[in-house]
Amino acid sequence: MSTFWSMWISVIALGSIFGLCWLLHATRKSQTNTTETTETTGHSYDGIQEYDNPLPRWWLYLFWGTIVFALIYLVLYPGLGKFQGLLGWSSANQYEREVEVANSTYGPLYAELAAKPIEELATDPKAIKMGQRLFATECSVCHGSAATGSLGFPDLTDDDWLYGGDPDTLKTTITVGRRAMMPARGMMGNLTDAEITQVAAFTRSLSGLSVDPAAAEAGKEIFYGKGSCTTCHGQDAKGIQAMGAPNLTDNVWLYGNSQQQVEFTIRNGRSGEMPAFGETLSPEKIHLLAAYVYSLSNKQ
Repeated sequence: MSTFWSMWISVIALGSIFGLCWLLHATRKSQTNTTETTETTGHSYDGIQEYDNPLPRWWLYLFWGTIVFALIYLVLYPGLGKFQGLLGWSSANQYEREVEVANSTYGPLYAELAAKPIEELATDPKAIKMGQRLFATECSVCHGSAATGSLGFPDLTDDDWLYGGDPDTLKTTITVGRRAMMPARGMMGNLTDAEITQVAAFTRSLSGLSVDPAAAEAGKEIFYGKGSCTTCHGQDAKGIQAMGAPNLTDNVWLYGNSQQQVEFTIRNGRSGEMPAFGETLSPEKIHLLAAYVYSLSNKQ
């Protein structure tokens, strides 16, 4: 924070407090006269007159008390620009202390669970409950509280995996994240609108959806030829997990299976991203989280 803004904040904070002090002092009535009067302020609204009586003592003392509290707070804690307060408190220090306490309290438990294989943890009710809480905190924003995903976010409860669903791959995905890239074949790509429509028809036919046979047949030639789709999805169109390319022959569609949605994907491409948690979660928590995710698609 610059010196200017530090001074600006300090002036506003202290100016507001001292301004309230002046306001209370300037508008006070003699405290020797505590009886109510019929004197009014001269204000009238819908026939209602405002009496000019002194503030209740308890209210006045309470107001002064809040002002004293504010001044003491600004001396002890941050609030006046760069001044950190006499206690040296900060939200970062508070967070670090709480994390340290949590690690010392729960660290041994996480270490004990991390020593077990993921396949074993996936059948441990206690470990699953802990993993579920981690999932609700870190992953449910994208994948949903039930892990069933939504448009553009994978369903983690089925057995369809872009990069693989084995324990080691799951840990890698959570730790370093994933970044998918479906290239755009329209606009600056190499396919015309008519060809995109045909490739979309053929792609939808691979999973048994109803399409125009003539368009699908024409799209097949483009899929295996000009479109170069087999480079990522393979000759059998079942995808390549090492590249994160999806299987096009099942009925799992990350962005929808309508003709319009598939054409949009081919024309404009997709660039989904799974964030990396290696710097925000400990290896033990990632191990436990991977066990929970693994249990979702391995019910047995």
